[in-house]
Amino acid sequence: MTTALLTAHQLAVAKKVLAEESARRDHLVISLSGAHAYGFPSPDSDLDLKAIHIAPTAELLGLGTPRLSFDRLEVIDGVEIDYTSNELQMALNGVLKGNGNYLERLLGTSTIQGSPTLEALRPLVKRALSRRVHLHYRGFAMSQLHEAQKGEATAKQLLYVLRTALTGTHLLLTGELVTDLGAICGTYGFVDARALTDAKRAGERVVLPQADRERWFSRLGAVLEALDAAREKSVLPEEPNNAAELEAWLLEVRRRAF
Repeated sequence: MTTALLTAHQLAVAKKVLAEESARRDHLVISLSGAHAYGFPSPDSDLDLKAIHIAPTAELLGLGTPRLSFDRLEVIDGVEIDYTSNELQMALNGVLKGNGNYLERLLGTSTIQGSPTLEALRPLVKRALSRRVHLHYRGFAMSQLHEAQKGEATAKQLLYVLRTALTGTHLLLTGELVTDLGAICGTYGFVDARALTDAKRAGERVVLPQADRERWFSRLGAVLEALDAAREKSVLPEEPNNAAELEAWLLEVRRRAF
């Protein structure tokens, strides 16, 4: 379990939630997401727990309509919990489409809980990486930028644009998935993002001075251009080339879970 990113109290609450949810479904992986995984948590940051689970095969083949996604949003002992779990088939289809949400759960380093099945899957997911990830990371970065431009931009909003774009850029250029902004911002000329990180750690809704907002807005175009350029120079193939391999692996998991 990844513990260094959480306080003792947050860890205790996380363990409680994970025990309850793990009693309800078979988790392949549970990962930290949000500010804790991105390197800029503040004392009032919520605890984003993003999971992938394996549904019983009989449940998928029976007469009923299986529920494939589960969400839990509540405050427990002062800690805001945002838990989501998606079924394995949904996640693997997302991997083939280049969906960073699932890729970060499967390949990221902020794993809280992982099964032996996860370790068998990770090499297949790595081989499924393609330039399709560009569409996901650019789309998410643009949506965050539009939100920031609607009013007085917070440090959090600007950091989300930078984190998303630079994670995508790094993934396209190296094939490595890194969600911690502090680990890659200097590589791509944004070492001053650490000042934004310091501001964000004071609180989720810290609004930057107008001069800082204007300066950052003038620079965010460059980070999106870097993401676009990375697509053209990417080490990744245009399309994933192991869909059949992933499907065969999934069918074997289904047989074991029948």
